[in-house]
Amino acid sequence: MAARRHGKRPPKALRMSVELPLWRAITGYRILTLVYTLCQVAFSYRHYEHPLGAVAYMGALTVWMALTWRRTTSPERCTRQFLIVDLGFAVGGILLTSLVDTHARIMGGAPTLPSIWTAGAVLGFAIKGGWRWAAVASSAVAVANLVEREQLARDTLRNVVLVWVAGVAIGYVVEVARASERTLARALQIEAATRERERLARDIHDSVLQVLAMVQRRGTAIGGEAAELGRMAGEQEVALRTLVAGGLVRPAGAAAMASYAPAPVTAAHEGRAGTAVAPARSAPPAADGSCDVRALLAPFAGAGVTFSEPGAPVELPAAAAAELAAAVSAALDNVRVHAGDGAHAWILVEDEPHAVIVTVRDDGPGIPEGRLADAEREGRLGVALSIRGRLRDLGGSAAWVSVTGQGTEVELTVPKGSAPEGGKRGKSRA
Repeated sequence: MAARRHGKRPPKALRMSVELPLWRAITGYRILTLVYTLCQVAFSYRHYEHPLGAVAYMGALTVWMALTWRRTTSPERCTRQFLIVDLGFAVGGILLTSLVDTHARIMGGAPTLPSIWTAGAVLGFAIKGGWRWAAVASSAVAVANLVEREQLARDTLRNVVLVWVAGVAIGYVVEVARASERTLARALQIEAATRERERLARDIHDSVLQVLAMVQRRGTAIGGEAAELGRMAGEQEVALRTLVAGGLVRPAGAAAMASYAPAPVTAAHEGRAGTAVAPARSAPPAADGSCDVRALLAPFAGAGVTFSEPGAPVELPAAAAAELAAAVSAALDNVRVHAGDGAHAWILVEDEPHAVIVTVRDDGPGIPEGRLADAEREGRLGVALSIRGRLRDLGGSAAWVSVTGQGTEVELTVPKGSAPEGGKRGKSRA
């Protein structure tokens, strides 16, 4: 709105297409071949039987080109009617050659009036309509050449075959390029929709699903009417997880999902000794838009969580730092729920030259082999979305190392300069 008030229009979105270079190429070809044809007619002027007829045709062709040269700069301007008239100029010029040139020159293989400009008309059909249109246009040019020459001479046959093969080949290439472009556009749409779905699923997992899980557990523990409320909350949790998973295998029941339930969202992360630890909040970004990761992770420290950090600031873009802190929060939730009340967690922050590495380790019983994959298939998306999905969007990775009876270690790696939904995409080691 502000740009409009000041008389400035917003920049137009450019529509990229694999066809645009071809249209520009054919425009340049038509202009250059017109100049070549004019020079050729000028040099052969004295040899024509009716030179004024040749001059009249070239004058009409030049006017036609001057009025329509922009028609071949884009597929929208190049209509079917234009292509038909353009091909008519080429075919008409070929047939007119037998009237304005001498019989001896024609039999000797002298070029037609439009000469190589004719190929531009055929190529227009090829780019606009594909190989079928090109075959029709090439056939019309071939018939005109045979009529003009009055016999199937070797050079005429060679020229006819070259034009036909070139037109059909380029038309086929254009069709393949269009199909590839449509496939790529569809893939990009699916990727964008999937990434947005995963982002929404992370938000739902970090809020609604954890609240429903908390209501289910608390209701079951209290009993009575609260137990019925907990049962209903569990059913809604199962339904919502299935919807969020979008095609993942539905578990047999709520009990199967409850075996890997995430921690509830509370006002604070509770330490092992009952100490309340405030969850990470968004630290104020610096003037350059960066944020100290230590400031976001330090509030997680408590009686059950040990936090180790470098002595200097560990900076990432503010959005990337917030996503990393959310992933650490999800990892601590899993420690609190699955490692047991007596487990202790350690957070280690490492500032490498090209990346920030945060390791979350616990001394719990560890994760059984294949449990993470089973949880994802059942719709338990804490690891898949809240941790792995966030790191993937940052171009980083998340790696799990778990030994039965010795605990679990999660290594979160974020490249410096990364931001959610952009930057380079790293390969997840998980």
